[in-house]
Amino acid sequence: MADYYETLGVARDASADDIKRAFRRLARDSHPDANPGDASAEARFREVAEAYEVLSDPNRRAAYDRGDRIDLGDLFSSFGGVEDLLSRFFGGGAGPFGGGPGAVAQGRDIGSHVTVTLAEAAQGVQREVAFRAPIACTMCSGSGSAPGIDLAVCDRCGGQGSVRVSRQTILGTAMSIMPCDRCRGRGRVVVTPCERCNGRGSVTEDVGVTVAVPAGIEDGARLRVPGRGAAGEPGSRPGDLYVSIEVEADPRFIRHGADLVHRVRLGMAQAALGVAVQVPTVDGASVEITIPAGTQPGTVFKLARQGMPRLRGRGRGDLLVEVVVEVPTSLDRNQEAALRAFAEAMGEAPAPGKRRKR
Repeated sequence: MADYYETLGVARDASADDIKRAFRRLARDSHPDANPGDASAEARFREVAEAYEVLSDPNRRAAYDRGDRIDLGDLFSSFGGVEDLLSRFFGGGAGPFGGGPGAVAQGRDIGSHVTVTLAEAAQGVQREVAFRAPIACTMCSGSGSAPGIDLAVCDRCGGQGSVRVSRQTILGTAMSIMPCDRCRGRGRVVVTPCERCNGRGSVTEDVGVTVAVPAGIEDGARLRVPGRGAAGEPGSRPGDLYVSIEVEADPRFIRHGADLVHRVRLGMAQAALGVAVQVPTVDGASVEITIPAGTQPGTVFKLARQGMPRLRGRGRGDLLVEVVVEVPTSLDRNQEAALRAFAEAMGEAPAPGKRRKR
């Protein structure tokens, strides 16, 4: 596995801001457009982008630090290509790093929240996410133009989406390229507006998106659903949907990554003599285990592969059964007599007199 920290040139304890700054610098340096004729430039850029994709996500970074296998799938297909990836960090503007001077404004991202139980997090679950946002108009397919009527070439920029603007400086006349203010970088203009969206290309509606919550998801994780955010300017791609995941606490378990801890509470006699107990599993079943005679408080029994699935990895964690021995806080007369008899047989000398009930 590649050393992503070395790829970005940052320390293993680097902050999120340090990682982002390193990515921005290296992405600019290794971008293919900044290295004409260098066939290896795109390969270097992809390495930098992959390292950033892992280390910028807290859950992926933690998994990488543990040595888990990281499955990124096709990183560049999820971002829509190299330019899409760069635009997330460098924005629009002149030059190859912003999509060109005539780039049309992308739709904004939408944030949402989903709550799942620990059992659902173990199995994976589908959740419907509802929100209100601009979406592409179905009547004009997002163009803003009335059905059957084509867009016209912008008479200000000639279809280029950008215009040259001159300004006077102390060094003379300076020329710059700016997005066209008439077509807003699109290169085309609406002649007859769509009746439904009034030429905007989008309408605000209630939206429902089904999100697949993967098995093994952890509390605080965030899922990205590309292209399901708000619609942007006509001709641009929509934003993304980001879904924050809350995994509800389960009173039966304490979670440590892929491992679960279940505490079994036993009386002194059960711990001394041994007992069979039923241990719940996160999948809703139960497993019987035998606590042997003489088990001490704090003893842990491991049920292999009965924990949580490993996110984007193989196998499952373990279910750790911790023994808690409970000492009675009050005794009736018969119980105290029996316990004193036991103490005498063991050669112990407890305090005299009856214990006070609490």
